Amino acid sequence: MKFIDLFKLSTRTFRARARRTFLTIFGVAIGIGAVLFLVSLGYGLQKMMLEQITTSESLLTLDVSSPKIEVISLNSDIIKKISEIENIEEVSPLVILGGQITLGDLTSDTSIYNCKPSYFRLGGIFPSKGEFFEKEKEQKVVLSSALLKTFDLKPNQAIGKKVKFSLFLPKKTEEVEEIEIIQREGDYLISGVVEDEITPFFYLPLGTLEDLNLKNFSQVKVKVSDSQFIEEVRDKIISMGFLVSSLSETIEEANKIFGAVKIILAVFGFVSLFVAAIGLANTMTVTLLERTNEIGVMKAIGGADKDIGRMFLVESSLIGFFGGLGGILLGYGGAIVFNKGLNILARSLGGQAIDIFYSPLWFLLFIIIFATLVGFLSGFFPARKASKMNPLEALRYK
Repeated sequence: MKFIDLFKLSTRTFRARARRTFLTIFGVAIGIGAVLFLVSLGYGLQKMMLEQITTSESLLTLDVSSPKIEVISLNSDIIKKISEIENIEEVSPLVILGGQITLGDLTSDTSIYNCKPSYFRLGGIFPSKGEFFEKEKEQKVVLSSALLKTFDLKPNQAIGKKVKFSLFLPKKTEEVEEIEIIQREGDYLISGVVEDEITPFFYLPLGTLEDLNLKNFSQVKVKVSDSQFIEEVRDKIISMGFLVSSLSETIEEANKIFGAVKIILAVFGFVSLFVAAIGLANTMTVTLLERTNEIGVMKAIGGADKDIGRMFLVESSLIGFFGGLGGILLGYGGAIVFNKGLNILARSLGGQAIDIFYSPLWFLLFIIIFATLVGFLSGFFPARKASKMNPLEALRYK
């Protein structure tokens, strides 16, 4: 039998039983749409998180800190030795001090993160509002959103305002450790805000504290020239007695977690698809019973068993294929509506618009192929039964 004739016979039921065929396709589309919606949610959450914390440079960066400052400290000499290690491209230190910040008539206790401009780039840190300082000695600060709350300000209200601050500098004497309070002269401009709702702190250019001659650092970000040298450099720094962590390790663990989340979400979607597949198999069984006499006639005039079976397989595969296309439309439509509703709610609460759904192209192609395969398998047993049907019994069937 020619393919065009086989196709016409297979799609005849689309016209003769249009309502039933549409409902069957719609059932498959709901199952496929559920899978697409839930798995896209998993991909979207993963993508959103990685975009927030990842840059190409941050994946090549190691965070170095001291296990115990009393035993071994990150001082200027140690940082110089680390920077001389082979395959290290750049280092950026951070000093964390306590202090107070004054904005207008209000003063708040805070942590002060003293760093170079490169610290943001190596750490994959982005401002939620405004911009970071670009020079080591300019009088600008970047506040956390948690610190802004103590002044009852929103990020867009804080940008451009001026602040004063004082530092609590620890000093060791022969008998006891003392705290020296150093008041910085002049106003500092708030140039940006970083999103952190937990810790009140602000970033300050390290170059503005040169007169204090700070020698001990809290942390150092170390950029490796290539990802293949990360393990080697990490081992060398660890052998010096320091703690080393990297964002790439965090990303790897996060990907494992999101992989499990996507599997769990997909299972819920596949339950709906399984129900739809049962409905499709039932439809094909009913079609077989309705066309039993027709099968007997086709076999009586010389129709081949394999052509009879192919007719049912093509019909069920087409239903699965169109169900897959409909499922993509339903899944996408549902994701758009859900995301818009979520963003409306977020804006009403003062938050930012986000996109929590993402579907890779390969996954959309997989969905269509998988839906077609589900249709094929659902029609396999009715097709097999039709191909083996005795023509005389088929002609007698009522």
